[in-house]
Amino acid sequence: MTWLPREELLTFEEIERVARVMVERFGFTSVRLTGGEPTVRARLPVLVERLAALDVDLALTTNATSLGLLARDLAAAGLRRVNISLDSLRRDRVVALTRRDCLDQVLDGIDAAIDAGLAPVKVNAVLVRGVNDDEIVDFADFGRARGVRMRFIEFMPLDATGDWSADQVVARDEIVAAIAAVHPLEPSSTSAGPEPAEVFRYRDGRGEFGVIASVTHAFCGTCDRVRLTADGQLRACLFALEETDLRALLRGGGSDDDLAAAVERCVGGKWAGHAVNDVQFIRPRRSMSQIGG
Repeated sequence: MTWLPREELLTFEEIERVARVMVERFGFTSVRLTGGEPTVRARLPVLVERLAALDVDLALTTNATSLGLLARDLAAAGLRRVNISLDSLRRDRVVALTRRDCLDQVLDGIDAAIDAGLAPVKVNAVLVRGVNDDEIVDFADFGRARGVRMRFIEFMPLDATGDWSADQVVARDEIVAAIAAVHPLEPSSTSAGPEPAEVFRYRDGRGEFGVIASVTHAFCGTCDRVRLTADGQLRACLFALEETDLRALLRGGGSDDDLAAAVERCVGGKWAGHAVNDVQFIRPRRSMSQIGG
């Protein structure tokens, strides 16, 4: 990992200002704090409180290793819900994937989020063939038993090692078929709209799960998201090859009008789709941990 110098990171005030412009000028209704890992940021509840004051649907994506200590403070500051990344329920695999023995902390973090009322708690699992694709039903059972919403994510070409290949992708249809063979399903009405997950409900009423099929069933046509990296670069697409430097505007005396104009130019240049499955696809230079999911 290459760590960014602290001075390259946006301050809380700068993050708040960009978020305010997005809300006031463009009608944004939701803000999500992602990463890397947002809970490593000191005094995170302070930022949450600042953003919650914008009256948006404020969410957090986290690996949950510190959530057991932070969940109540984050909820009190105005955080509404969390997505927790967990790619295996088996300790040895968690160690191999994360390079540390943190399964117990993550499970404690899930329980802490539930206790703090950060509902719904969603658990994200990126499935990779030959790595954890044999845990699909285990994850479904975990969600049903724990009262959390599993979200299965197709493996995307944004891994830090650059080893992605199409044959490693566990497709949506395979995921749904594996679960349906054990637990009868029906599509959920919550699948509609710009949300990336296609949602399926268990017919016995014990919850639901979602599949984010970014590779095999791309949802580019309904995507309404932009991403601001920790170092102040705006991206109109997760797979964008170009970024718009908002940090330079923020620190160079730019006005809110200047920020809004930069956002408009960035979004105006957004591609029709990410082209992951096309021969002309070019992999972004940044990995997911550097972009924020």
